[in-house]
Amino acid sequence: MTTEFRTDPPTAAGERELLQGFLDYHRGTLLWKVSGLTGEQLVHRSVEPSSMSLIGLVRHLSEVEKYWFHRALAQHPSEPKHWTAEHPDGDFDLADPAQAEHDLAEYRQIVKTSDELAARHHLDDTFVRPRHEGAHSLRYLYLHLIEEYARHNGHADFLRERIDGLTGE
Repeated sequence: MTTEFRTDPPTAAGERELLQGFLDYHRGTLLWKVSGLTGEQLVHRSVEPSSMSLIGLVRHLSEVEKYWFHRALAQHPSEPKHWTAEHPDGDFDLADPAQAEHDLAEYRQIVKTSDELAARHHLDDTFVRPRHEGAHSLRYLYLHLIEEYARHNGHADFLRERIDGLTGE
């Protein structure tokens, strides 16, 4: 497993560059953890009884990116693609090995659009989440997403290790 998917965040930079750098680092870590695997391996639920899989994490984080950057920050109307009231864990439970490459391509496009949307705002700009009260800043959004990715990358590390023994930081 190589780290060609991620770059270390800067150690001395402005706040915006540090936040973006850490978010990009964690996004790259996720791509690193899923690299080189087949569709079957990507949907493998290797830490039972959890329904979590590596491609499920990609699908979940696609939804998280879309919710926070697209729907909340930019106020673009959209509904979740992978989960519904009937399938609240559809991002994991409905993952299809034949769609894994598509899911990864879609994730990359969502991240690109998220960055474009964030670039239009200052860190102090605020927004109200759909169906929630209270304002959130872009700075909060960055910190929340860094935390979300860090937690799920820990899951990804265990999942990957169970699939083929590869680990990493």
